Amino acid sequence: MTDPLYTKDIDLDPIRKCRLAILGYGNHGRSHALCLRDSGVRDVRIALRDGSPSRDKAKADGFEVIGLDEAARWADAIALLAADEAHRQIWDRHIAPNRKPGQALILCHGFSIHYGLIEPPADADIILAAAKGPGGAVRQEFEKGKGLIGFWAVHQDASGHARELALAYLAGIGSGEVGIFPTTFREETVSDLFGEQVVLVGGMVALAKASFDRLVAAGVSPRMAYIDCVHEIKYLADLIQARGIAGMYEAISDTAEYGARQIEDAIAGPELRRTFDNAMAAIEDGSFARRWVETYEAGNAMTADRARDRELPVEAAGAELRSRIYGDAK
Repeated sequence: MTDPLYTKDIDLDPIRKCRLAILGYGNHGRSHALCLRDSGVRDVRIALRDGSPSRDKAKADGFEVIGLDEAARWADAIALLAADEAHRQIWDRHIAPNRKPGQALILCHGFSIHYGLIEPPADADIILAAAKGPGGAVRQEFEKGKGLIGFWAVHQDASGHARELALAYLAGIGSGEVGIFPTTFREETVSDLFGEQVVLVGGMVALAKASFDRLVAAGVSPRMAYIDCVHEIKYLADLIQARGIAGMYEAISDTAEYGARQIEDAIAGPELRRTFDNAMAAIEDGSFARRWVETYEAGNAMTADRARDRELPVEAAGAELRSRIYGDAK
């Protein structure tokens, strides 16, 4: 196992002396921009399309906002923090035709390079600087004097200094406070997609929906079913994050642990393993990425799915509970 690097090991000058354009001002873009500025990166501009609803927010945060074409002409390095599925359009329409020679490209996920959505020119440093966690958490942890674990990789090192820029960028957003590790574009992409599909999002949501429905079918009130199958997920996740799986089991009741161990192997049986194998195959052969980018570029991706989710009984139960706890029904 490779030992991590920390802020004390890293020279921040490569990013501090850089003219940096951040493309996108969602959770990742805003968090990165604010953290980097607080870390001494003074020449940061936010690049957004005309009419972007994030323009006012970026200006209110004190950043100069420029267009995508202008950013490509101005910056020494571009941090492309827009949604992965939009990278091909942004690169082909705005960055590639306008970029200045030697400009570096920094990404927080390996997706668009690993799957060939972007074909970088030979003069570009192509860098992965991935803080592992939601974009908003980057800023939250930074403000606590901490950070998210960081992973860096270099796909192309035209300048001979791509590694130094990757490490400086990650240190600038706080990852150097907890540890920065090497990876590859492939490893980060495959791990990220698989984890979110089968556990963190897809798997968790599927279990929550199905278990809620089964409890309600058994005559349990929707409110109680929601609490036990959805609401309490957070508390178990917090325990696992803080103490690991073994520590979580030690922290819960013996009844809960005994019952969980009785059913764990049945849930993770042959059918689930086939589902995992199919998901991994689609990630590895690129078919998932192709389907997703084509769906995005066709427009209105997942609009109908989101509308259906809003009508589910589990959503109504959650909205009612949240309105009582938090005073709203979000």
